[in-house]
Amino acid sequence: MATVEESPKSIYDFTVKDARGNDVPLSNYNSKVLLVVNVASKCGFTDSNYKELNVLYEKYKDQGFEILAFPCNQFGWQEPGTNEEILETACTRFKADFPIFEKIDVNGKNAAPLYKFLKAEKRGLLIATIKWNFTKFLINKEGKVVERYGPHTSPLQFEEDIKNLLGSS
Repeated sequence: MATVEESPKSIYDFTVKDARGNDVPLSNYNSKVLLVVNVASKCGFTDSNYKELNVLYEKYKDQGFEILAFPCNQFGWQEPGTNEEILETACTRFKADFPIFEKIDVNGKNAAPLYKFLKAEKRGLLIATIKWNFTKFLINKEGKVVERYGPHTSPLQFEEDIKNLLGSS
């Protein structure tokens, strides 16, 4: 975990908790292309995003692609459940096979350090805050943020970006 004395240089400098409360060093994903996304189970974008995220994950997971999903309840209270309930919903209803992490805040004074880093690396249109559920950050194999996609950008729209980072275009 990055300390106050040293600024994080990449996403690999962070340790987060999975939905079961276990510490997960993001360095475990070193040399992989990552898509970090704040998810919610009761959002208008939920069905289409999970469907397309699953398509991308199935297609590219064996080539070094991972999706890291972070539930967040800050937008319209659309992720109200416990971590266990969220995990159950994501895995059964939405068939997510990719890692689901602990519910976090992405904005405000309690924002997760990872999200503070992501927002500092790639600001949104006009502001750095996350505007809604399903904001997506594409991370290269070196752990650097290369792109940020808003909630209205469907995952399949940037499949070429993922392929390019994987070197499989």
